[in-house]
Amino acid sequence: MSFSWRNLCAVSALCVVSTSATAFRSDPSPKSPPIWHPVAPLKQVPLWPKGLKIARPPVTGPELIEGQNIENVTDPTMTIYPPKISGNGTAALIFPGGGFNVLAIGGEGTDICNWLTSKGVTCVLVKYRVPKSGPQWDGSCNCRREPTVHMATQDAQRAIALVRHQARKLSINPRRVGVIGFSAGGFVVADVSNAEAAIYKPVDDADKESVRPDFAIAAYPGHLWEGKELVLNPTIRVTAKTPPTFLVQAEDDPIDDVRQCLTYYLALKQANVPVEMHLYTHGNHGFALALRHPDLPIAQWPALAERWMQSIGML
Repeated sequence: MSFSWRNLCAVSALCVVSTSATAFRSDPSPKSPPIWHPVAPLKQVPLWPKGLKIARPPVTGPELIEGQNIENVTDPTMTIYPPKISGNGTAALIFPGGGFNVLAIGGEGTDICNWLTSKGVTCVLVKYRVPKSGPQWDGSCNCRREPTVHMATQDAQRAIALVRHQARKLSINPRRVGVIGFSAGGFVVADVSNAEAAIYKPVDDADKESVRPDFAIAAYPGHLWEGKELVLNPTIRVTAKTPPTFLVQAEDDPIDDVRQCLTYYLALKQANVPVEMHLYTHGNHGFALALRHPDLPIAQWPALAERWMQSIGML
């Protein structure tokens, strides 16, 4: 079973806590709710041309940030975080989790970019549309509900195309573009890794670029396991074209069963896709960089991911 742990954020201690208070800012106004912005001079770049009609998620109000979660995103963007040291030509697009209802922009967004840019990676933080922009778990039928339009995947693919299209400007290698996602964002990672082509109609020259990443990291992904035996979600069609993948999850995850990772791992192995998986006894859900668990083995996963990226020539 898979459902959004973000729905528990108001009453639970499970929510991801970012340790980088200066990684983003919100602009409170007496007349409007606070809105997320990256710290200057970084700027958000729209994913879609101005005036283009795209599917609109069923928002309950204007976009706002509550704590470190962004709600009601109708205008998706990407924010480029340049390397803090000499760039190595690799770019990684980040898809925060949030159950396709909100975006955990702190611990699963800006913190991840702080980590990667310190390693010479260009980080691209994707603010994709929410809510209900991807699969939802319906407890009333104990089943998964698919959206009419997979808006999150559309935004992710468009972001990949834009980054490759701007590779020279960004000083990156267009063949070294990866994706990293958490929880619902982990599903997006699997979705874009296995899609044969973009699931939207081309809108400009950027869409001539491939939308399949060159490497993928999925942390505690959801919506991959069908809830019985080790059956993979049939919408994820793994082939030998799927990029090298790194998986990480805690076995005591109360939201997304560890069989989410196990099922996807087996599918990747059967397709002869290079895959590395790390499972930990403790860590719960939403551990992100595991900064809250410095004494647990799970805190070592970022270092293992770095070594893995080095082994495939991406770091």
